[in-house]
Amino acid sequence: MTALSRRKLEHLDLCAREDVEARRTTLLEEVELLHEALPELSAGEIDLGTSVFGRSLRAPILIAGMTGGAERAGEINRALASAAQKHGLAFGLGSQRAMWLDPELASTYRVRDVAPDIVLLANLGVVQARDAGPAAAAELVDAVHADALCIHLNPAQELAQDEGDRDFRGCAAAIEALVEALPVPVVVKETGCGLSRRTLARLRAAGVRWVDVAGAGGTSWPGVESLRGSARQRALGAALREWGIPTAASLCFAREAGFEVIASGGVRDAGDVIRAFALGARLGGMALPWLRAHERGGLAGVLALADELTESLRALMLLVGARDVTQLPLVPRVLGPRLRAWTCENAGALATASAR
Repeated sequence: MTALSRRKLEHLDLCAREDVEARRTTLLEEVELLHEALPELSAGEIDLGTSVFGRSLRAPILIAGMTGGAERAGEINRALASAAQKHGLAFGLGSQRAMWLDPELASTYRVRDVAPDIVLLANLGVVQARDAGPAAAAELVDAVHADALCIHLNPAQELAQDEGDRDFRGCAAAIEALVEALPVPVVVKETGCGLSRRTLARLRAAGVRWVDVAGAGGTSWPGVESLRGSARQRALGAALREWGIPTAASLCFAREAGFEVIASGGVRDAGDVIRAFALGARLGGMALPWLRAHERGGLAGVLALADELTESLRALMLLVGARDVTQLPLVPRVLGPRLRAWTCENAGALATASAR
């Protein structure tokens, strides 16, 4: 087993069983949706469906990228993809860096035989995308028959890791080259620290249309790294555990900048998904709940979580008077003071900083 595969398995074990979530809030609880006591709707007419990347979904949920590159990781990917196929959800692969370095690991990422109809997102780190070039990235997408490529940004995690990357120069240009060269959409995603107005402006200039904000308040990857490695890694990982922009604030920044948005980062239940949609998200992304459902009950546990989420989503949509997901950004809402402080009061100062 390679060192990279071993690290993937360590990450899986830590996320499945240890305290890896940030202690700060996503600020999604600052989005209060008004109850509609006279919805004039039937539960049977609530439509969770949407379309992204040329495919239809029966519910606006992404099982966000988690793993790959080891036999156990491949088993998890196939179970999650099977659940996505059955329930009409989107599914993201974990970083395909291991596959890029060792093509024999490709089988741990291939899920189309069990999930031929799902929205499938490939995944590669921005540093690896820069080093590999567009042609190699396109090969990774084609090898798994993905509908889009996620380029993930994780400088905080990399800095914490003893074996992590330290040089992030040229990454913006690499993203622009991918957008121009790839035949599928490029989704730029953070990994738990969110996207600022300044970063979003640079991505917009590079031609990116889709982002996954992956804000602070969910799984903390510096926090994960603080549970493994050297004393230096444990100390820096702990110091960076709470770093980042809350998910709700980053989502507002991205919509303000005109992006199509996947909302992830501490999205834990249907209420979080509904609140994210009220702020303008197109998909709600979740990772840790799916991994832990699989850890507890295998495929049956994952399917049970999918049933619970979709039933709760339908109930909440009826209770805010939304017949379909396109109506959710229009439902009455109240934003709490902490979220307004992030998104409104500081807008002028942050916009000035972004322009520098």
